Amino acid sequence: MNIETLINADFRGCIQAVRHGGTILEKAYGFADLANRVPNEPDTKFATASAGKVFVAAGILQLIERGRLNFSDRIGDLLDFDLRAIDRNITVEELLTHTSGIPDYFDESIMEEYGDLWRDYPNYKIRSNRDLLPLFLDKPMTYPRGSRFQYNNTGFVVLAIIMESVTGAAFDEYLRDCLFIPCGMTSTGYYELDRLPAKCASNYIYDAETQTYRTNIFSVDAKGTGAGGAFTTVGDIGRFWEHLMSGKVISPDMAANMTENHSGNARCYGYGIWLREQNGTYTPYFQGSDPGVSFISSYKRETGTVVTLVSNYGDDVWQLHRKLTAELY
Repeated sequence: MNIETLINADFRGCIQAVRHGGTILEKAYGFADLANRVPNEPDTKFATASAGKVFVAAGILQLIERGRLNFSDRIGDLLDFDLRAIDRNITVEELLTHTSGIPDYFDESIMEEYGDLWRDYPNYKIRSNRDLLPLFLDKPMTYPRGSRFQYNNTGFVVLAIIMESVTGAAFDEYLRDCLFIPCGMTSTGYYELDRLPAKCASNYIYDAETQTYRTNIFSVDAKGTGAGGAFTTVGDIGRFWEHLMSGKVISPDMAANMTENHSGNARCYGYGIWLREQNGTYTPYFQGSDPGVSFISSYKRETGTVVTLVSNYGDDVWQLHRKLTAELY
């Protein structure tokens, strides 16, 4: 079957499917710059929202393997600011698995739109992880640490701050030097929205009232943090999977641990990575969604198949991903 026939004519973004390094499909659709009719291309850099959590997790696991951190280390011993009502005994592992109970600056169980965060606190102020501290430090714990799983953005912001404290480098610089460059991910990074490099797609939100599109520059952080916001290409994502699953980023044992279920419930989650369970086996994937941003990428271990979809218009990549993987997996 020609899998291109599964792709809706109105999809906007980029798709790549590879198996054992061989390209099955790589194609871009729609415009990176709508006003100037600049098309998306396979080497266009796309925002990925929360998908960047997988990079932070991989960086933390590197530091653990290098003896600079432990899963059991407590945030009260690692952080240099007053945690107030936040439990000082939260561990690195609990942050990685969304079981910490730390107050979430964007609690997706009660807030629908990420852009709502910036009504009272301008998004242009968010250019580092510590810039987010005012949004959660005065909140109470969500639940007692370790008692359950609940997806949490603050946890990965704190992990990025821990990475910075341990390495002495900005988290995105550490990831660039210790993850992106070794993986050959030369088109991946955390860029400021008002200083984007060449070949970055703008992200668009549909305005039903005016029936026009506007960019998302007032709806997301000015620069990505540990919670997400990396820009990347579909090709770089394929290189990341190849290096991760072959033991070149972290050891094979640690990679296996990263992609095991640590969440303790039906919403399977490893370390910074989601898992889809089917017949007792887990397929790892990571995903992200922001205003004007949708992303998903998965890896089928048995065949070495990677399927990556990203849209800079917030198109439904999840439904299309299900269609493609049903054929390719």
